[in-house]
Amino acid sequence: MAPSFHSRPFLPCFALLCLSVLSMRSLVASEPYLTLDYYASSCPSVLEIVRKEMECAVLSDPRNAAFILRLHFHDCFVQGCDGSVLLDDTITLQGEKKASTNIHSLGGFRLIDRIKNNLESECPGIVSCADILTVAARDAVILVGGPYWDVPLGRKDSTTANFDLANANLPTAGEGLLTIISKFLYQGLSVTDTVALSGAHTIGMARCENFRERIYGDFKLTSGNNPVSNAYLSNLKSICPANGGGEDNTAGMDYVTPNYFDNSFYHLLLKGEGLLNSDQELYSSAFGFKTKDLVKKYAEDSLAFFQQFSDSMVKLGNITNADSFSTGEVRKNCRFVNT
Repeated sequence: MAPSFHSRPFLPCFALLCLSVLSMRSLVASEPYLTLDYYASSCPSVLEIVRKEMECAVLSDPRNAAFILRLHFHDCFVQGCDGSVLLDDTITLQGEKKASTNIHSLGGFRLIDRIKNNLESECPGIVSCADILTVAARDAVILVGGPYWDVPLGRKDSTTANFDLANANLPTAGEGLLTIISKFLYQGLSVTDTVALSGAHTIGMARCENFRERIYGDFKLTSGNNPVSNAYLSNLKSICPANGGGEDNTAGMDYVTPNYFDNSFYHLLLKGEGLLNSDQELYSSAFGFKTKDLVKKYAEDSLAFFQQFSDSMVKLGNITNADSFSTGEVRKNCRFVNT
């Protein structure tokens, strides 16, 4: 991708901004309230129930793994991991589902509903929707070949959602590297976490409207002039016309192994074939001194990627909002606040 050139004074200003937002934020990537054995007495079958539902769902359609993983990410970046993304709009509450960053990109809501219904039958009023989504995301990764990690539990469900924060906090496909990193830093996630968690794009699809600018922009510059890349680009252009239309057409973010969790995503970045601008920036940005080295590392060492992805997912899942533990609840229905 063409370097994202900015004026020199921006770098120290960017650093100061990051320090400022980190000192002001109330969300923290830590686990003061979470434990591995939270449901050991109250609902010992919780992990088994989630796993069985996820196994059925991913077996019937491997894309469900990416849907759930993305849903978890979009939840945690807004108010922390509190299930706010699952709330439907009501007369008194504006949810996050219709935010521009969510409206065309999220799925898996019915799958979470099924898991919740089963848990309500087994352990009524015990397991939060936020915990269900966090465990389901871990199981989703495992079921398509990815790593295992322990999931601390004990989250509460929020009684609020934040439409504006969903639009502001979530990274978008066309953003440059510094903006992406700043959004991760705001959540207490490091540059290393940014690169590792971006590896989740080894599974899942992207809509035409999210990669049109990339394929008609600098894709050829980053990928070079070789037969394989040219054929890939031609296919992408057939899916996504230059002059509009086909916004809902999709392409795999990792066209090599789109339904398998591996480090192929990073190999594509090394070749300049990242589908999304925000992904290719990790390797091609003029500011990607550390990110470029990490892309190379994870492309060369899949075990290093798996280990860091696991660690970063725990950090992501532990982003908590202290308010949710004092005002939160365990929803009976993940789509609605209890009445």
